[in-house]
Amino acid sequence: MDLLSFGANGWGDEMARATLMTLTVSVCAFALALVIGTICAAGKLSRYKPLRIFLDIYTTLARGIPELLIIYLLFFGGSSAVMFLARLFGYHGYVEVNAFTSGVIAIALINGAYQTEVFRGAVLAIPKGQIEAALSIGMNDWLLFRRVLVPQVLRLALPGLGNCWLSALKETALVSVTGLVEIMRQAYVASGSSQKPFVFYSVAACLFLLLTSVSGFGFRRAEQWVGRGVRSA
Repeated sequence: MDLLSFGANGWGDEMARATLMTLTVSVCAFALALVIGTICAAGKLSRYKPLRIFLDIYTTLARGIPELLIIYLLFFGGSSAVMFLARLFGYHGYVEVNAFTSGVIAIALINGAYQTEVFRGAVLAIPKGQIEAALSIGMNDWLLFRRVLVPQVLRLALPGLGNCWLSALKETALVSVTGLVEIMRQAYVASGSSQKPFVFYSVAACLFLLLTSVSGFGFRRAEQWVGRGVRSA
């Protein structure tokens, strides 16, 4: 237990900071993915065929390419891409995309592709009769969106969003390859220093299990809340 104590002789404080970093990356990536998923779902449901084709390509690539490869591409190519764009606006200095930024963007792009399909499926699952009924009583587009679409989409999409959050949480382990000190990276450093890999990887497993268990409980409660008043099948 001395290995996991807090202070100069143990790794407890380092593992705690790594857990906080994992949560920070997950929350930032999931929030960005929510924006990406919402916008892309609206685009895939639009009437513009070129936009739908472009978004189909994005979701296919993001879901088909291994997550680790996307992280590598953004980590090693992100700075070059940003500097290329900066030169178009007259800036010729060096711009570095750090491990945190590239990790958040990579997970957000991956997660956003899945959230796109979650939102699209939720919208398509709303009975057309409800939309027609809302239009027949004179609801404008904003009122229809606020009172019919948003509550229904939230209720239908929440289980899928819960899975997307758990995926984002676990995908942070892959960001360790960029040197970002999150749970897996800290476990690797501690196990190498102490020569106790089983101990620290077991601690990492327990920390991820704790985070996913608490998250699962929270999403189940949220599903119960948004589904209140809905008759069970």
